[in-house]
Amino acid sequence: MQSEAQVLGAGAASAFPQMLAATPVKHHPYQHWMLDTVLEPEACDALVAWDPGTEARAGDVGGRRETRNKFRVFVDKTTRAQDMRLDRLAHVFESQTVRQAFAQHCGAQLDDAALRLELCLDTDGFWLEPHTDIGAKKLTLLVSLSTNDHAGEWGTDLMSPDGESLARASGAFNSGVLFIPSDKTWHGFVRRPIEGTRRTLIVNYVDPSWRAVHELAFGPVAAQQ
Repeated sequence: MQSEAQVLGAGAASAFPQMLAATPVKHHPYQHWMLDTVLEPEACDALVAWDPGTEARAGDVGGRRETRNKFRVFVDKTTRAQDMRLDRLAHVFESQTVRQAFAQHCGAQLDDAALRLELCLDTDGFWLEPHTDIGAKKLTLLVSLSTNDHAGEWGTDLMSPDGESLARASGAFNSGVLFIPSDKTWHGFVRRPIEGTRRTLIVNYVDPSWRAVHELAFGPVAAQQ
């Protein structure tokens, strides 16, 4: 059986935890972490090159991604088999090294949580109403992967419950915002111009109540044991 380091490569198992440990927590409007250089270069390359088709691109979704559930795309078992770079990406976030880093530095409780990786491709007209991710989601990490010159302005908005943007994450390439969902973690996307495609990787860990198991990178935790 291969060790975690053999599966992930020499540096991948430790790079993310080291970056997370060096990132200070911010407290306004709620506890969150603004991250830089989140993913390994090969993972970025794979996610930028991935073209799941025009139906996966979303403009005005009425403020909710759920309106286009059948067109959403995930790093699932099939996707991992087709691109080893995405398979290694999934193994990084599935690893005990990264899970323990989330627990140690962010207080995340992930023992029974399954990994969910979604690639979002948003186009002009897109917006998201304020929501909290409270419920089955135990951790949310949004990684910006847009290559447009104006993408720095396309980061996630940290909001008040009525939709006021109180802070905005950077949309710079391979930056991210991380938080542990609670009844305070209101966030969304204030509608503003998008030239081309706003590309985002959403990293979630979800508890056993999550029903859409086809979205999970490795299936439910219980099924893996």
